[in-house]
Amino acid sequence: MTAGALAQKSSQINVEYADFSDVNQTEIPDALLLRGNVRVSHEGVVFTCNKAYFFQKENYIKAFGEVQMVQGDTLFLNSKYAEYNGKVKQAYATGNVIMRSPESTLVTDTINFDRNVQEAFYNSYGTITNKDNTLKSKSGRYYAKEKKFRFLTAVTITNPKYTIKSNHLDYYTNSGHSYLFGPSTITSKENYIYTEKGFYDTKKNLAHFLRKSYIKYKDRRIEGDSLYYDRNREYASATNNVKITDSINKGLIKGHYAEIYRNLKKQTDSIMITKRAVAITLVEKDSMYVHGKKMLITGKAGERIVRGFNNVRFYKTDMSGKCDSIHSDQKKALTKLIGKPILWNYENQMTGDVMHLIGNNKTEKLDSLKVLNNAFIVSKDSVGTGYNQVKGQNLYGKFKDNKLYEVDVIKNTEVVYYMRNDQHELIGINKNVSSKINMTLDKSTIDTITFFNNVDGDIYPEKDLPENARKLRGFIWRGDERIKSKDDIFPAEENELDAKIQAERKAEMAKEDKPLEPRKETLDYDKNNPKPVVK
Repeated sequence: MTAGALAQKSSQINVEYADFSDVNQTEIPDALLLRGNVRVSHEGVVFTCNKAYFFQKENYIKAFGEVQMVQGDTLFLNSKYAEYNGKVKQAYATGNVIMRSPESTLVTDTINFDRNVQEAFYNSYGTITNKDNTLKSKSGRYYAKEKKFRFLTAVTITNPKYTIKSNHLDYYTNSGHSYLFGPSTITSKENYIYTEKGFYDTKKNLAHFLRKSYIKYKDRRIEGDSLYYDRNREYASATNNVKITDSINKGLIKGHYAEIYRNLKKQTDSIMITKRAVAITLVEKDSMYVHGKKMLITGKAGERIVRGFNNVRFYKTDMSGKCDSIHSDQKKALTKLIGKPILWNYENQMTGDVMHLIGNNKTEKLDSLKVLNNAFIVSKDSVGTGYNQVKGQNLYGKFKDNKLYEVDVIKNTEVVYYMRNDQHELIGINKNVSSKINMTLDKSTIDTITFFNNVDGDIYPEKDLPENARKLRGFIWRGDERIKSKDDIFPAEENELDAKIQAERKAEMAKEDKPLEPRKETLDYDKNNPKPVVK
């Protein structure tokens, strides 16, 4: 609407009262001088001041000293000096300006107010107080109908529990809702939050963050395409491309949905992650990848317990395996493979009812292996088509530099072993039973094999040992199931889900506008707190 159209509809400013008035004063000949308890009104707004000049032809007033503009019960504007144009319904105030509404108070130096659109604008640094929150900014705009402040330059919200900083923020004074656009940070004693698009309910302490968002605790960093956060419960959930980095334990958890609870008093937390979930732990210079349909991580730093359920698969450069579920206790350095476990160490396939991997917390390396009940170790013959097999009740292995180098198999042991000379020529097939077997390994090759107590068997020429006698009872070669890379730990349906999510994310990012520049505080924080690197 043009100023001309507004002028036709606007009425004349009405002088209601003044202790003294003079139309013939000489200071400003074109104006009516009003002095002492001045009160004027115009279409629902009332002005009071100590002194005023009223330009009747222009329908314009200049007010001095203890100026107040009142618009019903929704807006109160106080200042040392003000101007008001009745034709275009616009006000200007300066000098210790205080603008109050039922929800908030703004203190600044200069402000402009347009009654037509019910918007106020300031560009002279302002402080807004709203119950528990204090907002400071270089400039801002207030939308009276919506009870909303909009800031497009550096703004800071200070709350007893946290501080919000952004270059673009919409704040609703009645609800306490804040909408963050562009690089923004929320800093508290408990954590540090970064987002480039987010919502924060300052009354309920609930938040939802999108676009490059993360929550950083002392020992954890939580990332995801979408983050939900409840500060009162210290609960967070993350959806799509979730990453939870454990900076103390050099671990990384990934998936497409996660829930995180933190107990700040006990310094413990619990994490549930699913949808292509994987826990990655750095073991010396190698990484162990563990996948389960659902992964649970609980406990405080240094005492984490990792549990995986349903079709667990894991991979490490020299070791991989599968089982129904897994339980790993960091403090005890004990990992239990539960339910039909199978383990491949180089070319050696091991099975049993239960498997335990024991580590050394001092060296952070694998120490030993236990296979309890129905232990079975198989490897392909290095040249022929046969299989070296050892079985017994239990198997105990020792690791050196994270490589299995010695194995003891005890109770009711049986063996089928292809014996070859240095030229890899077959000497014969050793088939026997004994009370105990000790083997030393060189990666996939059995270096030595020793039998103890009650040894009964022989070394047979290949032609004298039938094919059906070359396989021990319970023998199953499962080489086609072997996990040979970190990508093999995921079932096909979860890879399909991942591909769909990545395609949707790529399409969404293509729609996004050019991101705003981060504030200096954000750059300084990222510089002093670099993102942890986990292989």
